[in-house]
Amino acid sequence: MSMIQEISDTEFESLIAKAIDELPEHYAREMSNVVITWSEEPSAEQRVKMKLRPYQTLFGLYEGIPMTQRGAGYNLVLPDKITIFKNPILYASQTRNDLMANIKHTLWHEIAHHYGLDHERIHKVEKPKTK
Repeated sequence: MSMIQEISDTEFESLIAKAIDELPEHYAREMSNVVITWSEEPSAEQRVKMKLRPYQTLFGLYEGIPMTQRGAGYNLVLPDKITIFKNPILYASQTRNDLMANIKHTLWHEIAHHYGLDHERIHKVEKPKTK
């Protein structure tokens, strides 16, 4: 169970904004046609689309056309959407530091999808390097 009971929507938005501000500049600068937002929980439609079982949830979700799949005909399309889910992240966070780390990691993960990385590649990049 989480030690963090609840934070205001405004505070959660501020933490997301801080996480965005802390991204390496080249990641933020190169993002194209993407909006970052948040929601309390994944919607029923998002749960079905992601084939989640009742006991599963999401911290975040990327919906759109990855930059690697955009061709010459990519124009006049709605922005890609990265959604950060407040309640699942709160539930998994024991401290404020955990909360910020979970938001930052989720944001990075979803931005990696925007850049065209699949889960296998993301996990490979995230694996700590051993010497």
